[in-house]
Amino acid sequence: MRTILYLIRKEFIQIFRDKFLGRAIFAIPIVQMLILVPAVTFEIKEVNLCVVDKDLSTESRELVSKLVGSTFFKVRHATFSEREANDLLHRNKCDLILQIPAGFGKDIGKGTPTKLMASANAINAMNAQLSWAYLNGVIIDYNMNLLAREIGSRTFTAIPQIEVTNRYWYNEMLNYNFYMQPGILGILVLAIGFILAGLNLVKEKEIGTIEQMNVTPVKKYQFILSKIIPFLIIGLIDLALGIIIGKLVFNVPFVGSMGLLFLCSTVFLIAVLGLALLISTFSGTQQQFMFTGFFFMIIFILMSGIFTPLESMPDWAQKIDLLNPVVYIMRINRMVMLKGSTLYDIRTEFLALVLFAIATTTLAVNRYRKTA
Repeated sequence: MRTILYLIRKEFIQIFRDKFLGRAIFAIPIVQMLILVPAVTFEIKEVNLCVVDKDLSTESRELVSKLVGSTFFKVRHATFSEREANDLLHRNKCDLILQIPAGFGKDIGKGTPTKLMASANAINAMNAQLSWAYLNGVIIDYNMNLLAREIGSRTFTAIPQIEVTNRYWYNEMLNYNFYMQPGILGILVLAIGFILAGLNLVKEKEIGTIEQMNVTPVKKYQFILSKIIPFLIIGLIDLALGIIIGKLVFNVPFVGSMGLLFLCSTVFLIAVLGLALLISTFSGTQQQFMFTGFFFMIIFILMSGIFTPLESMPDWAQKIDLLNPVVYIMRINRMVMLKGSTLYDIRTEFLALVLFAIATTTLAVNRYRKTA
């Protein structure tokens, strides 16, 4: 045990001897939380709309006024030319074109079905779908108003309707920061544990200090533990720092168990630290490790479910994600922080992280070759 403690002390001295690295370990997470949480969002708060109103009737102006009154739409352009509107869409000056044909108001007055045409910029499929959904909602509301006026003018009996009352659980105000912050915490812990730990071992290879360790009586498991524990401690400190920033700056709720979150994050850190050390045993230089490390990191993050739901991925991708530890920590963070889930609720994800941690650390110890 004393040997491991001495080695851990040596690792901390070596880490903080580099003043830039010592500051970056705690400064980068702060900047990352302050920038990424509010910046990474799929919400659409403004849709630039071009209106082609060929009718200029009271009814068409009423529809346009409903769009103007919406919090999502900004009518940036109005024209009578379809070609000009399409040109604006091609030049990315608007996101959506709404064409109101001539005779729109007359058809509504006669009770004849009429049509509108909407053209959306679908380079970004998500933006196009959300823009259409917002527009469709405004048009449905406009239709309901027309129907209400028609029924009122003819003194018909009110049509029986089913009233639906919705309720949003765990994030009642639909604040996207509440959804993103637990995910960013997972990326933060991944970056600290995966990149820094691997680079630390490869750096010792390059400068030759690892050869001095190899000729000592230090056992392989002691050496690997001395590489894991310092970055495990640093990662948990950064996690606590991220939670504090999320609460103070973004008021992200934390309704679950703090101890459970740190327990799961500890297991996750051991898993990624073991993987980083395993990769570093194959790497001869820091450049080789960085190339391999970023390859795995990009795949882990993009397929973790932080940006797109795991269920929307193809079946083969979902099967590959069974070997992605970031998937499990993303679910755990969100379930514990926002839902208040217990260990029983996340038992599948927790068990998967435990198995992953055992596998990667065992492989790292066995792969590391000691020449003493």
